[in-house]
Amino acid sequence: MTAVAEGLGDLAGARHVAVASNDRGGTALVTADVRTDAADAALALLARLGVPADDVVFARLDTIGAGSDQAEPLALVWADVLSQARVQARAPGRYFVLMATAGVVGAFAVINRSPVLLVGAMAISPDLLPITAACTGLVLRRTRLVGHGLVTLIIGFAATWMLAAIVTAFVDVLGLLPDGFNLDEIPASQTHVHASTILVALSAGIAGMLAIETRASSAVGVAISVTTVPAVAYLGVAAGAGERGHTLSGLAVLSTNVAMMLIGGSAALALQRMIALRRARTGVEDV
Repeated sequence: MTAVAEGLGDLAGARHVAVASNDRGGTALVTADVRTDAADAALALLARLGVPADDVVFARLDTIGAGSDQAEPLALVWADVLSQARVQARAPGRYFVLMATAGVVGAFAVINRSPVLLVGAMAISPDLLPITAACTGLVLRRTRLVGHGLVTLIIGFAATWMLAAIVTAFVDVLGLLPDGFNLDEIPASQTHVHASTILVALSAGIAGMLAIETRASSAVGVAISVTTVPAVAYLGVAAGAGERGHTLSGLAVLSTNVAMMLIGGSAALALQRMIALRRARTGVEDV
């Protein structure tokens, strides 16, 4: 622990290093204030010195105090980014329940052409998480992470589609579809790829990645799902109503949106990665 304290004391971006020993237990605790952009270097130092990962704890602190001449740069802790992505790429039961619920709400939104219900379905859907996990895997070259994120996303879409199809078929059997219901009257944004489709999905991918980094995913989740849930719900309603001729157009919209979100999210993270690596090589700090 003495070596750890000395190493942290020499690390740029770390200060207030302190060692508290426990004579009775023969243990010691080292604490330090570490700037965000120095967190990965601190973790690497601890690993080289043989400190077990289970004995390392980082805590984010919101501080209030006098302003400093040198503001902390807007940096990412890449170990944290990777850890969060691994969690987001998983598929817990809650994820499938939410995606299925989004399918139910989305189906009625399409059937009744209700913008309010469509927004509700987008707010429920958690598809932002696996998409940004896949983006992280692409940028950090973690093939398995990319695969896990995409598989989770596809299975979630399948749950949304299935529930939308079941609900539509049930309503159709009961004769409760609105008079004159016609999928040809669904908004073009759900059925055809336009320039706006590409630009909106690309922007949504960028916004989603930045939201995940700042723990504001719940606020931006609707912006992400606007490019996915409407298309999946449309596909489900088409299947439930027996109008499979509309499937190809819906799949084209969904595939284009997902691809553009992956590109946008990966580009946003890759740019930050490039800046971080350049800063680490040059030792130049933002002011």
